[in-house]
Amino acid sequence: MTRKNVQPEDDAYEMDQWRIFRIMAEFVEGFDRLHKVDNGVTIFGSARLKPDHKMYQLCEQTGELLVKNGYAVITGGGPGIMEAGNRGAFMAKGSSIGLNIELPFEQKPNPFIKTLINFHYFFCRKVMFVKYAKAVVIFPGGYGTLDELFESLTLVQTGRMPKVPVILFGSYYWKGMEEWMAKNLLGEKCIDENDLYLYSIVDKPQDVIKIINDFYKGKKK
Repeated sequence: MTRKNVQPEDDAYEMDQWRIFRIMAEFVEGFDRLHKVDNGVTIFGSARLKPDHKMYQLCEQTGELLVKNGYAVITGGGPGIMEAGNRGAFMAKGSSIGLNIELPFEQKPNPFIKTLINFHYFFCRKVMFVKYAKAVVIFPGGYGTLDELFESLTLVQTGRMPKVPVILFGSYYWKGMEEWMAKNLLGEKCIDENDLYLYSIVDKPQDVIKIINDFYKGKKK
């Protein structure tokens, strides 16, 4: 088949074939770089919160406490809450991991990352977030944070990942959602009552550590 006879659909098929290799390469690099992380805690949250925001400061304290309790900190590698988590881990001289995503507006990795992996595909990156996490901590955030929250809950609910602590930080931010879930999701029988206990809501970094440590007490982390 000469090039002049190639149809547009053939070009699309060829691009999809090459896309498979790029996807495979992202998974291979992620597995290779993170396979020794056996005690990670993933932190999600908004990229828009500045260092003077209370949640930024509390996230930084949480990252520091996680390291002091023997955990590695994994974030999305960008600014805001992600930077705060990495900053706390970095200042505590612990494992500070950033899984950065390539975006049209060029999200830049924050300067507090010790292990940086760049991703083109969101779904490859999301696999790495949960595969190496012994717990997931969700600070206030937007659509991306909600996506990560509900994917984590879905994976735990369906047994597609081991049950881990899913911790929502900032009751002022999450209580309204919790009430809506109880009224509408449970009220319409779209979830079971037990599904409302797949997560915890806290307001202090120390409570994050307590929930995780209590969960793994007597278990191998």
